[in-house]
Amino acid sequence: MVADIAQLQHSQQQLHQLDQLFQRQREAFAAHPMPGAEQRMQWLKALRELLIAEKDALAEAISRDFGNRSVDETLMAELLPSLQNIDYASKRIRRWMRPSKRSVGMAFQPASARVIYQPLGVVGVIVPWNYPLFLAVGPLVGALAAGNRVLIKMSESTPATSALVKELFARIFPEDLVAVVLGEAEVGAAFSRLPFDHLLFTGATSIGRHVMRAAAENLTPVTLELGGKSPAIVSADVPLEHAAERIAFGKTVNAGQTCVAPDYVLVPRNRVEDFVEAYRQVVLRFYPQLTDNPDYTSIVNERQHQRLLGYLSDAERLGARLIPVYPEGQQRRLPHTLLLDVSDEMKVMQDEIFGPLLPIVPYDRLEDALTYVNRRPRPLALYYFGYDRDEQQRVLEQTHSGGVCLNDTLLHVAQDDLPFGGIGPSGMGHYHGHEGFLTFSKAKAVFAKQRFNAARSIYPPYGRGLQKLIYKFLLR
Repeated sequence: MVADIAQLQHSQQQLHQLDQLFQRQREAFAAHPMPGAEQRMQWLKALRELLIAEKDALAEAISRDFGNRSVDETLMAELLPSLQNIDYASKRIRRWMRPSKRSVGMAFQPASARVIYQPLGVVGVIVPWNYPLFLAVGPLVGALAAGNRVLIKMSESTPATSALVKELFARIFPEDLVAVVLGEAEVGAAFSRLPFDHLLFTGATSIGRHVMRAAAENLTPVTLELGGKSPAIVSADVPLEHAAERIAFGKTVNAGQTCVAPDYVLVPRNRVEDFVEAYRQVVLRFYPQLTDNPDYTSIVNERQHQRLLGYLSDAERLGARLIPVYPEGQQRRLPHTLLLDVSDEMKVMQDEIFGPLLPIVPYDRLEDALTYVNRRPRPLALYYFGYDRDEQQRVLEQTHSGGVCLNDTLLHVAQDDLPFGGIGPSGMGHYHGHEGFLTFSKAKAVFAKQRFNAARSIYPPYGRGLQKLIYKFLLR
């Protein structure tokens, strides 16, 4: 009972602090609503220097949270793209901030029209556990480049990383500019109910629905970066060693715990066995052993580990053929496993996998593969492997997804000049690069006149000769 009371008091204190942080940021923004380019660039410079200085501590904290996370994966998939994002935005902030000149119709001359880009105010960012650094820094860079204040809710599933990010950000940012919020699900729910000027959520589709519902109470605009079952399609003539290597890279990074990881592979029926063998050989080359291999990332916690084991058990019970690359796992290092003879009744074909399990679905014609994809919810990413340009164009035109890689996986997310975002159940809205600046800005339309007012000719009373002349020339 005493413990329960203490926990309740702690939760109430966290919620009170959250409200205070939000109000402080709102007041600070009201006092300084339009930071200049130099100020924004200085914020990003400080962030860059911090990430470089603390890269080892960040990699160690992330590895501790996962049980084992490859240091190279953290450097490659979290730190490097974060730094590139900062550099890309820093070089372009001045250009992005310039008003955009627009045309004025002949009937409304003399006048001018332009669009100015204002910060929205206070932006909320909800960070998932799978890439806790990259998915905190990416939205933060876009929001700061646009001149906003930012509240960041870190995941409770990565406590060491979340606590370190909170400590590090506090070194370089005052809390009324950038603040990190920790806490369990109750705090996360309260966070999504705050009347932000924009809210960005990255995570599961099921949680995204709750976030959007909470944001709707305040008419808060949201960007949802969700997930879904991102397919890879292997063509009838692409070299299998090319496709297998690039798909395996996308699936094995972070042990498949990536929102844009290939979720299943469509392979021509007569190439399935050869693809399976090519794929196995690639994984074994990447990771010659599973046991004590520092490059092989663990599943983040026991709950997620048991979920994935449940998928395997359910699939095998319903007739799937399992092909594990390694004979057994080690703690939460789950063996990479291919699944053949899968069906829609299996949980592994219904839910986003988010782990090192890869179903193989045979197809006979490319039209059949495209139909298979299009009958399912629109995914966050789609990957096509084939060098025929006409077939590539067919895939691009006849499918919908948040993004596409032709003959590769994952790497479209790391291109700062490409927008990143989902479609339908895989999300809404975009960020990264210029799209991030636009997402976190208000594009304000400005129409301006000076002393002379030609529009008086269209004021009442109506039916005058000049009005009839205007109608004669413009209504045709």
